[in-house]
Parts: sequence; C-alpha cells; structure tokens
Amino acid sequence: MGIFDFLSGEFIDVIHWTDNTRDTMVWRFEREGHEIKYGAKLTVREGQAAVFVHEGQLADVFTPGLYMLETNNMPIMTTLQHWDHGFKSPFKSEIYFVNTTRFNDLKWGTKNPIICRDPEFGPVRLRAFGTYSIKVGDPAKFLVEIVGTDGEFTMDEISFQIRNILVQEFSRTLARAGIPVMDMAANTRELGQLVGKEISAQLAEYGLAMPELYIENISLPPAVEEVMDKRSSMGVIGNLNEYMQFQAAEALGREGAGAAAIQAGLGAGLGMQIGNAAAQQAGPWGARTVSPAAVPPPPPVEHVWHVAENGQTKGPYSKAALGRMAADGALTRESMVWTPGQDGWMRAEDVAELAQLFTVLPPPPPPPAP
Repeated sequence: MGIFDFLSGEFIDVIHWTDNTRDTMVWRFEREGHEIKYGAKLTVREGQAAVFVHEGQLADVFTPGLYMLETNNMPIMTTLQHWDHGFKSPFKSEIYFVNTTRFNDLKWGTKNPIICRDPEFGPVRLRAFGTYSIKVGDPAKFLVEIVGTDGEFTMDEISFQIRNILVQEFSRTLARAGIPVMDMAANTRELGQLVGKEISAQLAEYGLAMPELYIENISLPPAVEEVMDKRSSMGVIGNLNEYMQFQAAEALGREGAGAAAIQAGLGAGLGMQIGNAAAQQAGPWGARTVSPAAVPPPPPVEHVWHVAENGQTKGPYSKAALGRMAADGALTRESMVWTPGQDGWMRAEDVAELAQLFTVLPPPPPPPAP
C-alpha cells in the first residue's frame, strides 16, 4: 500500500447531524481547522438541508440524501477552486445543517391595545393573542440574511423579530378589515389567513415561511366588556317593570312563614293602638276627650294601570294620564286594563275607578234606523 493510498483512507469522514433540542434551527459541523476530507460522506436526513460554505462563499445546498464530497459531484465548487493536486488533500470548508421542519406552538400577542374604528361602538381598543408555526423555506437565504457565522442558531434568536412583524401586520390588517367587534369571533380564521398572506412576502426576504397562524382571542378592555355584559343582561330581562314584580313575588315566596309572622305582629300592634286610642277618648270618668294632636290618616294609595293593545302591554299609567288618553280617544270603554291586585284584565268601563272617566263623554251613537 502506497503512502497516498494510506492517507486517502485515513481522510475518509462521515458528516451528519441529529438534533434532540427541538429548538435548534442551524448547526455548524465542527472540525478542527474546518478541514473537510476529500471524499467525505455527507448524510442529510429528511427535514434537513446542508449548506456548504467554501472560503467564505456559499458553494452549494444539499437536500436530503447521501453525498460523496468530491469535485465530480460538486459542480458549483469546481468554479471556485481547481482541483489539480496530485494528492487528494483535505479542503477548508464549513457545512451548516439547517432544520427545515416546522417549529409549532409559538406564541404571539399584542403588547399594547390596537385602536380601531368600529361601525357600531366607534373607536375601540382591542387586544389579541394566538399561536403560529414557522419553518425555513430557503436555507441559503436564511443563512446569509439571519444566521451569518453563528455556529448554533436557535428559534429564540429570531422569534422576537417574527412577533414584531406579525403584530405590525395584524394591526394593519385589523384596522383595514372593517369587521365589527361583535363579528370578529366568527372571522378569526379569515383574519389569520389575511395576516399570513400579508406577512409571507416579508418573511420570504429572510428565507422563512409561516405555514399556520391562529388567532385564539380578540378582547376589549375590561371596562368595556363589563358594560357589554350589563347591556346583555338588560336584553335578557326584557320588561323591567314585570321583572321587578317577579322579583318581589319571589322574595315573598322565599320569606314564607317569616312574612306571615310579620303580618301577625303588625296586626297585634294595630290592635294595641286602637285600644289605647279608645281609652284616651273615654277619659277617667268615661267622658269623651279630644286628643290634642290627632294623627291624620294615611293618604290613599294611587293605582297605576297597564293597558293591553294589539297583543302588547303598555304602561304603567296614572289615573290622570288615563283621563287624558280617554279625552284623546286613545282609551275607550272597551280598552282592557289591569292594576296590581286586580283579578285579571277588565274592560275600562267595568272598573269603578275608571268608569267615571267616560261619564263626561257621550255614549256611542245608536245604530242607524233600518
């Protein structure tokens, strides 16, 4: 065996990379002096690409496969250096392995609220967050534009810049979309597609691609959400007067025996007051005396009335308001009315308190004679 054959055999090398970090994007194959043996075997696995750099210049990009690093299968390298040595010597070059798989479940979110003009609420401030995935689409451009000579480049080194680009494009797209706030939850997929389309051209300048972008939530400030909750509650309640009456009935039902005890106590107290008043009037000899300061009776309770018209309830109205309605013809004898404590709906002329409103009006004319 000649010396050249011995040295050629000793210089055979195997170049490959296996990654178990899950966040490394680029890794440089390390050899002392950056000497790659002539005829070395280069293994590029699926989900990888190998970028060959010779004397500071990008020479070639290898896709998945097994390669023998010789001049006959490296056409680009032959234009950079002539292989006219009789001795097959090692050459000083660098190989960068690039991870071309997707990096998933990356977080993004707006640091500050985005001010938008909503067609219903006017100017509003919105926040949003979600996830996205990124991958290297052009290994050579990514190495030149981003990585440089970094021997181990991770996702954390570029994620901050990507988030800034993403939030900027999301803000512009959201402001131009004109989607009402109430409809954004139903259009998050479309918004994500619009933002992804806008950002793809800018990421392509770095050799990157964004396969997926998800918008998980778009929210309003807490004070605005609280007001919207109150507005929704009012819509659920409906008629406020009927709701208050229902609440009062519920309270009485919950009190039960307690309410009956209160009524019994009130009755006993009223009986004692009547007895004391009778004793004061009779005096010591049975003669009637006049109380120096008689307490006036409580004023009568004025009823409020509801009017049924075309299947809807209107009111409540005071008796004076009903008198004006009767004068204007808005309330007739046949109008159905109801007041708390009344047993069902009744015609206005059948209610003693309201019948007098129609006495000043002439009754309906008799039918024409045949």
